[in-house]
Amino acid sequence: MKRALTLLFSILVLLLFGVQCTFLERHFKDPYVLDLDGIKARGILRAAVDNNSTSYYIYRGRRMGYEFELLRDLGKRLEVEIEFIVVSDIDQSFEFLEEGKVDLIAMNLEQNEERSEIVHFTQSLGSMSTVLVGMASKSASWAEMGSDTIFVRKGTVYQSQLEKVRDSLDLDFVIMESPEHEETLIDLVSDGEIKWTVADKNIAQANKTYYEGLDISNEVAQEGSVAWAVRQNSPMLLEAIDSWILDKKKRFIPDLYTKYFLTPKNNFYRTNSPYSSLGGNRISVYDDIIKESAKELGWDWRLLAALVFKESGFDTTALSYAGAEGLLQLMPVTLERFGVTNPNDPVQSLKGGVKYLQYLDKFWIERVPETNERVKFVLASYNIGQGHVEDAWRLTLKYGKNTQTWSEVALYLSLKSDPEYYRDPVVKSGFAKGHIAVNYVRDVLGLFKSYKTLVNP
Repeated sequence: MKRALTLLFSILVLLLFGVQCTFLERHFKDPYVLDLDGIKARGILRAAVDNNSTSYYIYRGRRMGYEFELLRDLGKRLEVEIEFIVVSDIDQSFEFLEEGKVDLIAMNLEQNEERSEIVHFTQSLGSMSTVLVGMASKSASWAEMGSDTIFVRKGTVYQSQLEKVRDSLDLDFVIMESPEHEETLIDLVSDGEIKWTVADKNIAQANKTYYEGLDISNEVAQEGSVAWAVRQNSPMLLEAIDSWILDKKKRFIPDLYTKYFLTPKNNFYRTNSPYSSLGGNRISVYDDIIKESAKELGWDWRLLAALVFKESGFDTTALSYAGAEGLLQLMPVTLERFGVTNPNDPVQSLKGGVKYLQYLDKFWIERVPETNERVKFVLASYNIGQGHVEDAWRLTLKYGKNTQTWSEVALYLSLKSDPEYYRDPVVKSGFAKGHIAVNYVRDVLGLFKSYKTLVNP
Protein backbone atom coordinates (compact mmCIF):
# COMPACT_ATOMS: atom_id res chain seq x y z
CA MET A 1 0.00 0.00 0.00
CA LYS A 2 2.88 2.34 0.89
CA ARG A 3 4.57 1.60 -2.45
CA ALA A 4 1.33 2.34 -4.31
CA LEU A 5 0.89 5.68 -2.52
CA THR A 6 4.53 6.59 -3.25
CA LEU A 7 4.05 5.74 -6.93
CA LEU A 8 0.81 7.76 -7.08
CA PHE A 9 2.52 10.76 -5.44
CA SER A 10 5.41 10.53 -7.94
CA ILE A 11 3.01 10.51 -10.88
CA LEU A 12 1.20 13.58 -9.49
CA VAL A 13 4.51 15.43 -9.10
CA LEU A 14 5.46 14.58 -12.68
CA LEU A 15 2.11 15.75 -13.96
CA LEU A 16 2.28 18.99 -12.05
CA PHE A 17 5.92 19.95 -12.60
CA GLY A 18 6.64 18.09 -15.82
CA VAL A 19 3.68 18.05 -18.13
CA GLN A 20 2.33 21.36 -16.81
CA CYS A 21 5.69 23.12 -16.62
CA THR A 22 5.08 25.06 -19.80
CA PHE A 23 1.65 26.17 -18.55
CA LEU A 24 3.06 27.33 -15.23
CA GLU A 25 5.94 29.19 -16.87
CA ARG A 26 3.57 30.90 -19.26
CA HIS A 27 0.95 32.00 -16.78
CA PHE A 28 2.94 32.68 -13.61
CA LYS A 29 6.15 34.29 -14.88
CA ASP A 30 6.62 38.03 -14.44
CA PRO A 31 5.16 39.88 -17.43
CA TYR A 32 7.47 42.05 -19.53
CA VAL A 33 6.64 45.69 -18.85
CA LEU A 34 7.73 48.60 -21.04
CA ASP A 35 5.35 51.40 -21.90
CA LEU A 36 5.81 54.56 -23.94
CA ASP A 37 8.05 56.39 -21.44
CA GLY A 38 10.48 53.48 -21.37
CA ILE A 39 10.45 53.17 -25.15
CA LYS A 40 11.19 56.90 -25.50
CA ALA A 41 14.02 56.63 -22.97
CA ARG A 42 15.44 53.75 -25.02
CA GLY A 43 14.93 55.78 -28.18
CA ILE A 44 13.77 52.75 -30.17
CA LEU A 45 10.36 51.22 -30.86
CA ARG A 46 10.67 47.58 -31.90
CA ALA A 47 8.04 46.46 -34.38
CA ALA A 48 7.32 42.99 -35.73
CA VAL A 49 6.71 43.17 -39.48
CA ASP A 50 6.20 40.84 -42.41
CA ASN A 51 8.64 40.56 -45.31
CA ASN A 52 6.44 40.71 -48.39
CA SER A 53 5.47 42.95 -51.30
CA THR A 54 3.10 45.07 -49.24
CA SER A 55 4.79 45.21 -45.84
CA TYR A 56 8.58 45.62 -45.85
CA TYR A 57 11.23 44.98 -48.49
CA ILE A 58 14.20 46.49 -50.34
CA TYR A 59 13.86 47.92 -53.85
CA ARG A 60 16.94 49.43 -55.57
CA GLY A 61 18.54 49.91 -52.20
CA ARG A 62 15.56 51.72 -50.69
CA ARG A 63 13.37 50.33 -47.91
CA MET A 64 9.74 50.20 -48.95
CA GLY A 65 6.39 48.79 -47.88
CA TYR A 66 3.03 49.81 -46.46
CA GLU A 67 3.93 48.97 -42.86
CA PHE A 68 7.45 50.38 -43.33
CA GLU A 69 6.13 53.80 -44.35
CA LEU A 70 3.44 53.79 -41.67
CA LEU A 71 5.95 52.92 -38.96
CA ARG A 72 8.46 55.47 -40.18
CA ASP A 73 5.79 58.16 -39.83
CA LEU A 74 4.78 56.83 -36.40
CA GLY A 75 8.43 57.01 -35.32
CA LYS A 76 8.52 60.69 -36.24
CA ARG A 77 5.37 61.31 -34.19
CA LEU A 78 6.77 59.49 -31.14
CA GLU A 79 10.30 60.86 -31.69
CA VAL A 80 11.88 57.41 -31.65
CA GLU A 81 13.71 55.23 -34.12
CA ILE A 82 11.94 52.16 -35.47
CA GLU A 83 13.67 48.80 -35.32
CA PHE A 84 12.07 46.46 -37.83
CA ILE A 85 11.97 42.86 -36.63
CA VAL A 86 11.01 40.54 -39.49
CA VAL A 87 8.84 37.71 -38.16
CA SER A 88 7.44 35.30 -40.72
CA ASP A 89 5.51 33.21 -38.18
CA ILE A 90 2.48 35.15 -36.93
CA ASP A 91 2.22 33.06 -33.74
CA GLN A 92 5.86 33.88 -33.04
CA SER A 93 5.11 37.60 -33.29
CA PHE A 94 2.71 37.25 -30.34
CA GLU A 95 5.41 35.39 -28.40
CA PHE A 96 7.93 38.14 -29.21
CA LEU A 97 5.47 40.74 -27.96
CA GLU A 98 4.89 38.88 -24.69
CA GLU A 99 8.64 38.38 -24.16
CA GLY A 100 9.51 42.01 -24.88
CA LYS A 101 11.46 41.29 -28.06
CA VAL A 102 9.06 43.66 -29.83
CA ASP A 103 6.79 46.43 -28.56
CA LEU A 104 4.28 46.34 -31.39
CA ILE A 105 2.97 43.85 -33.95
CA ALA A 106 2.61 45.91 -37.13
CA MET A 107 0.72 43.42 -39.26
CA ASN A 108 -2.84 43.28 -40.58
CA LEU A 109 -4.27 41.38 -37.64
CA GLU A 110 -7.92 40.47 -37.49
CA GLN A 111 -9.31 40.97 -34.02
CA ASN A 112 -10.84 37.92 -32.39
CA GLU A 113 -11.71 36.84 -28.87
CA GLU A 114 -8.69 34.59 -28.42
CA ARG A 115 -6.20 37.30 -29.44
CA SER A 116 -8.00 39.97 -27.41
CA GLU A 117 -7.32 37.97 -24.24
CA ILE A 118 -3.55 38.41 -24.63
CA VAL A 119 -3.07 41.75 -26.44
CA HIS A 120 -4.66 45.14 -26.85
CA PHE A 121 -5.57 46.07 -30.41
CA THR A 122 -5.10 49.55 -31.78
CA GLN A 123 -7.71 51.54 -33.65
CA SER A 124 -8.56 49.89 -36.95
CA LEU A 125 -6.23 50.72 -39.84
CA GLY A 126 -8.68 49.41 -42.41
CA SER A 127 -10.55 46.29 -43.38
CA MET A 128 -9.92 43.10 -45.28
CA SER A 129 -11.90 40.25 -46.72
CA THR A 130 -10.63 36.76 -47.44
CA VAL A 131 -10.86 34.88 -50.73
CA LEU A 132 -10.08 31.43 -52.04
CA VAL A 133 -7.29 31.49 -54.63
CA GLY A 134 -7.04 28.94 -57.42
CA MET A 135 -6.57 28.77 -61.18
CA ALA A 136 -9.54 29.45 -63.44
CA SER A 137 -9.03 26.13 -65.23
CA LYS A 138 -9.56 24.37 -61.88
CA SER A 139 -12.19 26.76 -60.57
CA ALA A 140 -15.09 25.16 -58.78
CA SER A 141 -17.90 26.08 -56.47
CA TRP A 142 -17.48 25.11 -52.82
CA ALA A 143 -19.72 22.07 -53.32
CA GLU A 144 -17.51 20.76 -56.15
CA MET A 145 -14.22 20.87 -54.20
CA GLY A 146 -14.67 17.38 -52.76
CA SER A 147 -11.71 16.36 -50.63
CA ASP A 148 -9.22 18.85 -52.15
CA THR A 149 -6.56 20.35 -49.87
CA ILE A 150 -6.46 24.08 -49.19
CA PHE A 151 -3.09 25.37 -47.97
CA VAL A 152 -3.15 28.34 -45.56
CA ARG A 153 -0.47 30.35 -43.86
CA LYS A 154 0.19 29.18 -40.30
CA GLY A 155 -0.99 31.50 -37.55
CA THR A 156 -3.57 33.35 -39.64
CA VAL A 157 -7.32 33.43 -39.13
CA TYR A 158 -7.76 31.67 -42.48
CA GLN A 159 -7.99 28.20 -40.95
CA SER A 160 -10.85 29.11 -38.61
CA GLN A 161 -12.62 30.95 -41.44
CA LEU A 162 -12.38 27.91 -43.68
CA GLU A 163 -13.59 25.64 -40.89
CA LYS A 164 -16.74 27.77 -40.59
CA VAL A 165 -17.34 27.46 -44.35
CA ARG A 166 -16.74 23.73 -44.27
CA ASP A 167 -19.01 23.15 -41.29
CA SER A 168 -21.82 25.39 -42.52
CA LEU A 169 -21.90 23.74 -45.96
CA ASP A 170 -21.07 20.23 -44.70
CA LEU A 171 -18.04 19.88 -47.01
CA ASP A 172 -15.04 17.53 -47.01
CA PHE A 173 -12.07 19.66 -48.10
CA VAL A 174 -8.84 19.40 -46.07
CA ILE A 175 -7.09 22.42 -44.52
CA MET A 176 -3.29 22.25 -44.35
CA GLU A 177 -1.24 24.89 -42.52
CA SER A 178 2.02 26.03 -44.12
CA PRO A 179 4.90 28.20 -42.86
CA GLU A 180 4.95 29.96 -46.24
CA HIS A 181 3.61 33.46 -46.74
CA GLU A 182 0.36 34.05 -48.68
CA GLU A 183 2.25 35.34 -51.71
CA THR A 184 4.50 32.28 -51.81
CA LEU A 185 1.44 30.03 -51.66
CA ILE A 186 -0.13 32.00 -54.53
CA ASP A 187 3.09 31.40 -56.49
CA LEU A 188 2.67 27.67 -55.87
CA VAL A 189 -0.93 27.83 -57.09
CA SER A 190 0.19 29.59 -60.27
CA ASP A 191 2.96 27.01 -60.81
CA GLY A 192 0.46 24.18 -60.36
CA GLU A 193 2.22 22.74 -57.31
CA ILE A 194 -0.89 23.20 -55.15
CA LYS A 195 -4.52 23.75 -56.16
CA TRP A 196 -5.83 26.13 -53.51
CA THR A 197 -4.80 28.71 -50.98
CA VAL A 198 -6.44 31.61 -49.14
CA ALA A 199 -5.36 35.24 -48.99
CA ASP A 200 -6.47 38.73 -48.11
CA LYS A 201 -8.45 40.00 -51.10
CA ASN A 202 -6.10 42.96 -51.60
CA ILE A 203 -3.07 40.68 -51.88
CA ALA A 204 -5.00 38.31 -54.14
CA GLN A 205 -6.08 41.14 -56.45
CA ALA A 206 -2.53 42.45 -56.72
CA ASN A 207 -1.26 39.00 -57.70
CA LYS A 208 -4.12 38.48 -60.16
CA THR A 209 -2.86 41.35 -62.32
CA TYR A 210 0.33 39.47 -63.19
CA TYR A 211 -0.74 35.83 -62.83
CA GLU A 212 -3.00 35.20 -65.79
CA GLY A 213 -5.89 32.87 -65.04
CA LEU A 214 -5.89 33.33 -61.27
CA ASP A 215 -9.40 32.89 -59.86
CA ILE A 216 -10.33 34.77 -56.67
CA SER A 217 -14.11 34.78 -57.04
CA ASN A 218 -14.95 32.55 -54.04
CA GLU A 219 -15.25 34.55 -50.84
CA VAL A 220 -14.17 32.90 -47.59
CA ALA A 221 -15.06 35.69 -45.16
CA GLN A 222 -16.57 39.14 -45.52
CA GLU A 223 -14.75 42.34 -44.65
CA GLY A 224 -13.52 42.66 -41.10
CA SER A 225 -11.40 45.37 -39.48
CA VAL A 226 -7.67 44.88 -39.09
CA ALA A 227 -5.37 46.50 -36.55
CA TRP A 228 -1.96 46.34 -34.89
CA ALA A 229 -1.35 44.98 -31.40
CA VAL A 230 0.54 46.00 -28.25
CA ARG A 231 0.98 44.39 -24.84
CA GLN A 232 -1.89 44.83 -22.43
CA ASN A 233 0.43 46.59 -19.97
CA SER A 234 1.35 49.33 -22.51
CA PRO A 235 -1.69 51.65 -22.27
CA MET A 236 0.28 54.84 -22.98
CA LEU A 237 1.77 53.37 -26.14
CA LEU A 238 -1.69 52.22 -27.22
CA GLU A 239 -3.13 55.68 -26.63
CA ALA A 240 -0.33 57.35 -28.61
CA ILE A 241 -0.72 54.98 -31.56
CA ASP A 242 -4.49 55.35 -31.56
CA SER A 243 -4.16 59.13 -31.63
CA TRP A 244 -1.72 58.90 -34.54
CA ILE A 245 -4.02 56.52 -36.48
CA LEU A 246 -7.01 58.83 -36.05
CA ASP A 247 -4.95 61.78 -37.34
CA LYS A 248 -3.61 59.85 -40.32
CA LYS A 249 -6.83 58.14 -41.40
CA LYS A 250 -8.01 61.18 -43.33
CA ARG A 251 -5.30 61.19 -45.97
CA PHE A 252 -1.94 59.60 -45.18
CA ILE A 253 -3.14 56.03 -44.61
CA PRO A 254 -5.52 56.03 -47.63
CA ASP A 255 -2.73 57.40 -49.86
CA LEU A 256 -0.35 54.66 -48.74
CA TYR A 257 -3.08 52.06 -49.22
CA THR A 258 -3.53 53.22 -52.81
CA LYS A 259 0.22 53.14 -53.42
CA TYR A 260 0.70 49.56 -52.26
CA PHE A 261 -2.66 47.88 -52.88
CA LEU A 262 -4.40 49.73 -55.70
CA THR A 263 -1.44 50.13 -58.09
CA PRO A 264 -0.56 46.45 -58.42
CA LYS A 265 1.37 46.77 -61.69
CA ASN A 266 3.81 49.19 -60.10
CA ASN A 267 4.02 46.86 -57.13
CA PHE A 268 4.75 43.96 -59.47
CA TYR A 269 7.73 45.78 -61.03
CA ARG A 270 9.08 46.69 -57.60
CA THR A 271 8.79 43.23 -56.11
CA ASN A 272 9.83 41.17 -59.14
CA SER A 273 12.79 43.30 -60.14
CA PRO A 274 16.24 41.68 -59.87
CA TYR A 275 17.01 44.67 -57.62
CA SER A 276 14.32 43.71 -55.13
CA SER A 277 14.92 41.69 -51.98
CA LEU A 278 11.79 39.74 -52.92
CA GLY A 279 12.54 39.14 -56.60
CA GLY A 280 16.27 38.98 -57.21
CA ASN A 281 18.34 39.57 -54.06
CA ARG A 282 20.40 42.35 -55.66
CA ILE A 283 20.65 45.81 -54.17
CA SER A 284 22.06 47.71 -57.15
CA VAL A 285 23.74 47.32 -60.52
CA TYR A 286 27.03 47.91 -58.69
CA ASP A 287 26.77 44.96 -56.30
CA ASP A 288 29.72 43.07 -57.85
CA ILE A 289 32.20 45.93 -57.59
CA ILE A 290 30.88 46.85 -54.15
CA LYS A 291 31.55 43.28 -53.03
CA GLU A 292 35.12 43.42 -54.34
CA SER A 293 35.72 46.79 -52.67
CA ALA A 294 34.27 45.56 -49.38
CA LYS A 295 36.80 42.71 -49.31
CA GLU A 296 39.62 45.28 -49.25
CA LEU A 297 37.99 46.93 -46.23
CA GLY A 298 37.12 43.71 -44.45
CA TRP A 299 33.50 44.89 -44.33
CA ASP A 300 30.27 43.06 -45.01
CA TRP A 301 29.49 44.22 -48.56
CA ARG A 302 26.00 45.21 -47.49
CA LEU A 303 27.47 47.78 -45.09
CA LEU A 304 29.41 49.38 -47.93
CA ALA A 305 26.27 49.23 -50.09
CA ALA A 306 24.34 51.05 -47.33
CA LEU A 307 27.02 53.75 -47.26
CA VAL A 308 26.90 54.14 -51.06
CA PHE A 309 23.11 54.42 -51.00
CA LYS A 310 23.25 57.00 -48.22
CA GLU A 311 25.83 59.04 -50.12
CA SER A 312 24.52 58.92 -53.68
CA GLY A 313 21.52 56.60 -54.02
CA PHE A 314 23.74 54.61 -56.47
CA ASP A 315 23.81 57.59 -58.85
CA THR A 316 27.30 57.90 -60.38
CA THR A 317 26.56 61.48 -61.51
CA ALA A 318 25.39 62.70 -58.10
CA LEU A 319 26.85 66.11 -57.19
CA SER A 320 26.29 67.70 -53.77
CA TYR A 321 25.90 71.41 -53.07
CA ALA A 322 29.40 71.30 -51.51
CA GLY A 323 30.99 69.78 -54.63
CA ALA A 324 31.18 66.11 -53.57
CA GLU A 325 30.90 63.74 -56.53
CA GLY A 326 30.30 60.12 -57.53
CA LEU A 327 28.99 57.02 -55.81
CA LEU A 328 30.80 57.80 -52.57
CA GLN A 329 30.50 61.60 -52.82
CA LEU A 330 34.19 62.43 -52.50
CA MET A 331 35.26 66.07 -52.21
CA PRO A 332 37.74 67.43 -54.79
CA VAL A 333 40.66 67.40 -52.32
CA THR A 334 39.90 63.75 -51.42
CA LEU A 335 39.57 62.78 -55.09
CA GLU A 336 43.02 64.18 -55.76
CA ARG A 337 44.53 62.71 -52.59
CA PHE A 338 43.43 59.18 -53.45
CA GLY A 339 44.05 59.29 -57.19
CA VAL A 340 40.50 59.53 -58.55
CA THR A 341 40.62 61.25 -61.96
CA ASN A 342 37.02 60.53 -62.99
CA PRO A 343 34.61 60.67 -60.03
CA ASN A 344 31.71 59.55 -62.23
CA ASP A 345 33.45 56.24 -62.95
CA PRO A 346 31.93 53.82 -60.40
CA VAL A 347 35.10 51.73 -60.12
CA GLN A 348 37.32 54.77 -59.52
CA SER A 349 34.85 56.30 -57.08
CA LEU A 350 34.63 53.10 -55.05
CA LYS A 351 38.40 52.60 -55.03
CA GLY A 352 38.97 56.18 -53.90
CA GLY A 353 36.28 55.92 -51.24
CA VAL A 354 37.68 52.62 -49.96
CA LYS A 355 41.18 54.11 -49.69
CA TYR A 356 39.74 56.96 -47.65
CA LEU A 357 37.81 54.55 -45.41
CA GLN A 358 40.98 52.48 -44.93
CA TYR A 359 42.83 55.64 -43.91
CA LEU A 360 40.12 56.48 -41.36
CA ASP A 361 40.11 52.94 -40.02
CA LYS A 362 43.87 53.08 -39.53
CA PHE A 363 43.50 56.45 -37.78
CA TRP A 364 41.01 55.05 -35.22
CA ILE A 365 42.25 51.47 -34.76
CA GLU A 366 44.47 52.13 -31.72
CA ARG A 367 41.93 54.31 -29.94
CA VAL A 368 38.96 52.07 -30.73
CA PRO A 369 40.23 48.49 -31.17
CA GLU A 370 36.79 46.83 -31.23
CA THR A 371 35.73 46.52 -34.88
CA ASN A 372 31.98 47.11 -34.58
CA GLU A 373 32.49 50.23 -32.46
CA ARG A 374 35.29 51.53 -34.69
CA VAL A 375 33.05 51.33 -37.77
CA LYS A 376 30.82 53.98 -36.18
CA PHE A 377 33.79 56.33 -35.65
CA VAL A 378 34.87 55.73 -39.26
CA LEU A 379 31.40 56.48 -40.63
CA ALA A 380 31.09 59.66 -38.56
CA SER A 381 34.54 60.78 -39.70
CA TYR A 382 33.61 60.08 -43.31
CA ASN A 383 30.58 62.33 -42.91
CA ILE A 384 31.83 65.26 -40.85
CA GLY A 385 35.61 64.88 -40.87
CA GLN A 386 37.92 63.08 -38.49
CA GLY A 387 38.93 66.35 -36.77
CA HIS A 388 35.45 66.94 -35.38
CA VAL A 389 35.09 63.33 -34.25
CA GLU A 390 38.53 63.53 -32.64
CA ASP A 391 37.38 66.66 -30.78
CA ALA A 392 34.41 64.70 -29.45
CA TRP A 393 36.78 61.89 -28.45
CA ARG A 394 38.94 64.38 -26.47
CA LEU A 395 35.86 65.85 -24.78
CA THR A 396 34.75 62.34 -23.82
CA LEU A 397 38.20 61.71 -22.32
CA LYS A 398 38.15 65.02 -20.44
CA TYR A 399 34.78 64.29 -18.83
CA GLY A 400 35.85 60.79 -17.76
CA LYS A 401 33.60 58.81 -20.09
CA ASN A 402 34.40 55.75 -22.20
CA THR A 403 36.27 56.90 -25.32
CA GLN A 404 35.94 53.48 -26.95
CA THR A 405 32.14 53.55 -26.92
CA TRP A 406 30.45 55.38 -29.77
CA SER A 407 27.30 56.23 -27.79
CA GLU A 408 29.36 58.27 -25.30
CA VAL A 409 31.55 59.98 -27.93
CA ALA A 410 28.42 60.67 -30.02
CA LEU A 411 26.96 62.63 -27.10
CA TYR A 412 29.90 65.04 -27.14
CA LEU A 413 29.90 65.21 -30.93
CA SER A 414 26.27 66.36 -30.72
CA LEU A 415 27.33 69.00 -28.18
CA LYS A 416 29.84 70.57 -30.59
CA SER A 417 27.23 73.13 -31.61
CA ASP A 418 27.14 74.42 -28.01
CA PRO A 419 29.69 77.24 -27.28
CA GLU A 420 30.42 75.70 -23.87
CA TYR A 421 31.87 72.71 -25.68
CA TYR A 422 33.20 73.91 -29.04
CA ARG A 423 35.17 76.67 -27.24
CA ASP A 424 36.73 74.19 -24.86
CA PRO A 425 40.56 74.26 -25.08
CA VAL A 426 40.70 70.56 -26.03
CA VAL A 427 38.60 71.26 -29.15
CA LYS A 428 40.77 71.94 -32.20
CA SER A 429 38.25 72.06 -35.08
CA GLY A 430 35.65 74.39 -33.57
CA PHE A 431 31.92 74.50 -34.16
CA ALA A 432 30.14 71.57 -35.85
CA LYS A 433 26.59 70.37 -36.30
CA GLY A 434 27.61 67.08 -34.77
CA HIS A 435 24.08 65.77 -34.40
CA ILE A 436 23.92 65.47 -38.20
CA ALA A 437 26.87 63.07 -38.18
CA VAL A 438 25.35 61.12 -35.30
CA ASN A 439 22.13 60.74 -37.29
CA TYR A 440 24.19 59.80 -40.36
CA VAL A 441 25.82 56.90 -38.52
CA ARG A 442 22.45 55.78 -37.23
CA ASP A 443 20.91 55.91 -40.71
CA VAL A 444 23.71 53.97 -42.42
CA LEU A 445 23.74 51.27 -39.75
CA GLY A 446 19.93 51.09 -39.76
CA LEU A 447 19.92 50.56 -43.52
CA PHE A 448 22.72 48.00 -43.17
CA LYS A 449 20.64 46.09 -40.64
CA SER A 450 17.73 46.03 -43.09
CA TYR A 451 20.02 44.84 -45.88
CA LYS A 452 21.35 42.07 -43.63
CA THR A 453 17.83 40.97 -42.78
CA LEU A 454 16.39 41.09 -46.30
CA VAL A 455 19.32 40.52 -48.69
CA ASN A 456 21.45 37.35 -48.71
CA PRO A 457 25.21 37.80 -48.26
